[in-house]
Amino acid sequence: MSKPTKNFWKNKKILVTGHTGFKGGWLSVLLNYMGSKVCGYALNPQGKNNFFNAAKVKNILIKDYRKDITDLKNLRKVIKKNKPEIIFHLAAQSSVIESFKNSQNTVFTNIMGTANILEAVKGSNFVKSVVIITTDKVYQNYKEQKYFDENSQLGGDDVYSGSKACCELLVHSYRKSFFKNSKCNIATVRAGNCFGGGDWTPDRIVKDILENFYKNKNLVLRNPNATRPWQHVLEPLMGYLNLAEKLYSKDGNQFCEPWNFGPSLKQNMKVKSLVKIFKNKMKSKSKIIINKNDKRFHNKKMNIFESKNLNINSKKISKRLNWKPKLSIDNSIDLTISWYKSFKTKKNVFDLTNKQIKYYLDL
Repeated sequence: MSKPTKNFWKNKKILVTGHTGFKGGWLSVLLNYMGSKVCGYALNPQGKNNFFNAAKVKNILIKDYRKDITDLKNLRKVIKKNKPEIIFHLAAQSSVIESFKNSQNTVFTNIMGTANILEAVKGSNFVKSVVIITTDKVYQNYKEQKYFDENSQLGGDDVYSGSKACCELLVHSYRKSFFKNSKCNIATVRAGNCFGGGDWTPDRIVKDILENFYKNKNLVLRNPNATRPWQHVLEPLMGYLNLAEKLYSKDGNQFCEPWNFGPSLKQNMKVKSLVKIFKNKMKSKSKIIINKNDKRFHNKKMNIFESKNLNINSKKISKRLNWKPKLSIDNSIDLTISWYKSFKTKKNVFDLTNKQIKYYLDL
């Protein structure tokens, strides 16, 4: 099993876009743990509770820019001034449900944000490696297709998924047009459904599970039989670091392609199965209520639908990068519950986040 190389990451100058989000915040702490100099570029964190503020991520950043990813002029200035060697692009509108409410903003943020990153690094002599995070939802979700690999057809029946599929096409065309003989190597990554401590993103199932079960409140499920590739957030993040190292190497152009980072196939499970494990571990007295016609999501203005099956195949990354998921679903849930309870009891979750990173690296 390949691990990120601490000597490689020490003192590396990194730009993380979307660092105020759940996944970007965890990535920033991980990079800091590895000894990197992290610069962040994002809008303010959302909501009263968020990972960025809870884990005091701001304290570990070299620079913390609160800028819009759709502002190319500012993005260029930040990249030129800080000269990052590696960029992780996570800034996005990342909610399927939000894409039904604000479709144009989703399209503009996700597609133009990605285009701006590509424009800003075009012709750069210091950026060596760019990892652009899309989603497992980029695939055209045919009912008969059981697992999606990197060669599966791109698509997306909702605006969020479609915008991310467009990003995949955009990266491919920019690579062919402008980066063919460049020393800057670019890849896209498609991860499964990530969860972990500090995710308070609205309408996320694990957030709802934790908040309701902790208080013994009833939990409403709108799509209990949907199958998802559940994984702890550290799983793909460690993989992104491995990939970034490969892109940085002298043979980095061999890795300029899309990559799936999913859990073991047995962790692809239905929502109701995941809920049951959480409920048992938290010893919750909450009741589970099924409401497939929740008026918040099904009304005159919108009729939100979600794919029933999202299973991704990660054989390519396992074979070529020697990356494999380490955490069982039980491990992942235990780490998540521990983080949440620590936050609720006002313990130092930055220290706990680092302990969980160390735990993972020691496996």
